[in-house]
Amino acid sequence: MTTTTLRNISEIRRYFHRNETPIYFISATNFNLLGINEWVRNFYYINYIDCFDGRHPAVLVPSETPHREFESIEDINNYLLQHKEVIDSLNKRGGDAKAVFLMFDEETEQLCQELGLEVWFPKAALRQRVDNKIETVRIGNRAGVPSIPNTLAEVTSYAQLCELADHAGLGGDLVLQTAYGDSGHTTFFIANEQDFNRYADQIIGEGEVKIMKRLKVRGSAIEACTTKNGTIVGPLMTELVGFKELTPYKGGWCGNEIFANAFTQAIRDQARDYTFKFGEALREEGYRGYFELDFLIDQDSGQLYLGELNPRVTGASSMTNHAAFAHADAPLFLFHLLEMSDIPFELDIAEMNERWAHPDNVDSWSQLVMKHTADSVGYITHAPESGIWHMDEHGQVSYAHFDYHRRAVETEQEAFYLRISGVGDYHYEGADLGILITRGRLMDDNFELNERARAWIKGIQQYYQAIPIETAPAQPAYNLDAGAFKIL
Repeated sequence: MTTTTLRNISEIRRYFHRNETPIYFISATNFNLLGINEWVRNFYYINYIDCFDGRHPAVLVPSETPHREFESIEDINNYLLQHKEVIDSLNKRGGDAKAVFLMFDEETEQLCQELGLEVWFPKAALRQRVDNKIETVRIGNRAGVPSIPNTLAEVTSYAQLCELADHAGLGGDLVLQTAYGDSGHTTFFIANEQDFNRYADQIIGEGEVKIMKRLKVRGSAIEACTTKNGTIVGPLMTELVGFKELTPYKGGWCGNEIFANAFTQAIRDQARDYTFKFGEALREEGYRGYFELDFLIDQDSGQLYLGELNPRVTGASSMTNHAAFAHADAPLFLFHLLEMSDIPFELDIAEMNERWAHPDNVDSWSQLVMKHTADSVGYITHAPESGIWHMDEHGQVSYAHFDYHRRAVETEQEAFYLRISGVGDYHYEGADLGILITRGRLMDDNFELNERARAWIKGIQQYYQAIPIETAPAQPAYNLDAGAFKIL
């Protein structure tokens, strides 16, 4: 491993091209860091779900062995780290190996230590602390990054909630968020006592919650990496949220778009400035490396507000790390690996941030994250393959060929589909089916799904077939509540 200071992008790219340290992305799928293995020598994936039917050369999916029911992605990762086939593969490859994760906990850290794997992310306890939505507000306040008008308090009844909101001048139409949660699971829209009663058991007893004035907002996302040299900031992306064709959750994330003129120049500049400031504040908290911020734009005033922090790679990482600037320089995640490696480097971060924000360095791509939206349970008997799909002039969708590169998508009439749920899996309300990535936009200028998006959704979903769970062959014991957790 070099100790020479890396002084430009060319030297950083060469460093990773010659990397001799095994680095593993251990997760349910390799979606979040798809393609990083082509930038980093000796980068591998250890996954639970076989999205590619064994045809991805850098992916290890061990055979299924008995395990307790998974209740989180951390459980999946801890299962993988104890699997004999995984341990044998790690031992065979050897080296001073490193591991990166989407999600992990203290048990994961202990298992990695026993296996001689160094976790290349901040400690789980620190990630957990800053991931708290209440703490995010406070970090933002200290950094000068404002949140939607809010108050932070424990809620014990609807009457007390009204008092808190009235005292803070928030009005009667409110949005509540508990400290942890994702994709709309723990975001509650409350305009009256009936709304409150519907969610009371998920609010009362959860400790301090974020009570916000309800505004008409548009979501956006931006990823960044805080390093010893400063915070590197990616482009501002749109978010697809709550579309009933894609997710059963009203506030649920279901995709992104990246294109040069997403939002006004003033909003893009402000988002980059806020993200840089937040990244610097995170480093003061002891956090370093990759993170993502959700911003909310008030459609009436144009004001930009901090939504939430994800101290990790995310579902939007595949967009950030494949954008034009990433191919011109290097994917944002490489700077996370560089920061974790403690290899000294010197870059003009301000100049790079400006360059990455230039329209020429942001091409147009979109992704749809598809869930099973019906309130039904079934055993999947047929599912679409991962690979390149084609849409004809009539909006009919068909499978073209296998690939694990989204770069193989040449036109807006093609898409890369990454299958998550396959034959033999169960679908249930909220189950992840897969991710579709294509060139161009999938929303119109009013940020509604366009006709091409609807055709892709319908076209892919028609390839899923399922039978009632009662008639499924060799049914294992299966807890659908345990399976309904974030894997992306």
